Amino acid sequence: MRVLATLDGNVVDHRSPLFRADDLGVLRGDGIFETILVVSRQPRELGPHLDRLERSARLMQLPLPERASWERGAQAVIDAWPWDEHPEMGLKLVCTRGIDEGDGTPSAFAMGQEVGAETRRKRDEGVQVVTLDRGVSTDLMDRAPWLLLSAKTLSYAVNMAALREAESRGADDVIFTSSESTVLEGPTSTVVLAQGRKLLTTPPSSGILQGTTQGALFRAAEQAGWSTEVVDFPTSALFESDGVWLASSIRRITRVHDIDGTAIKVDEALNDEIVGLYESNY
Repeated sequence: MRVLATLDGNVVDHRSPLFRADDLGVLRGDGIFETILVVSRQPRELGPHLDRLERSARLMQLPLPERASWERGAQAVIDAWPWDEHPEMGLKLVCTRGIDEGDGTPSAFAMGQEVGAETRRKRDEGVQVVTLDRGVSTDLMDRAPWLLLSAKTLSYAVNMAALREAESRGADDVIFTSSESTVLEGPTSTVVLAQGRKLLTTPPSSGILQGTTQGALFRAAEQAGWSTEVVDFPTSALFESDGVWLASSIRRITRVHDIDGTAIKVDEALNDEIVGLYESNY
């Protein structure tokens, strides 16, 4: 199930051509995107997602349609979605640099798609992960900003290759590590740890995306009396913490129960509390 809209608010047939073959998003992956969970017509963290879209555009020096256009396109998809049949939707916002040797006008659209059964399984059952070396240092973003480490670009070939590697090892997902053996992020998620009544996550300055779902969780946790910390931590902390989760828009808060073939601590009551904190935002 898919619903596609242009930023002028028109819903179009998703099976019909939208991009030219010489669009730079097609030729080079030269573009950015965001994916937003929408539940019963209500988008979650739309503002932070649009903020991150704008930040990615600035890092890439990419002309971006105004925010009102994105809101209009998103609303057109939400209005056209069959909510009685599919109470959840993944809303994707995409912008490319436009046509090769064109006038610089970007190409953009909003598209909704249903949340699949495999995503629901991972939410319910948790995931096995493997740690993979991302081949970068935690200070690389400052030293080489042109590598766009903290931008959400369309160039996801490495991320998808990492997920295929995890699958070949019998796992569901990946946690990337730095050259210093500190924890970075997942290919499509932010890593969160619990240590006592404290939640930890890696700082964006290490070259990872600012997590919107993680941000919502931390906001609720702080209101409930938890402490939170954004700090680098070693890979060993994954095995020593009271719980590990992958936070992402569509999978929400997904517990990790196995890392590199080793079972880690899983407290069902703690997991229910963490998931409940996130859900309390909505």
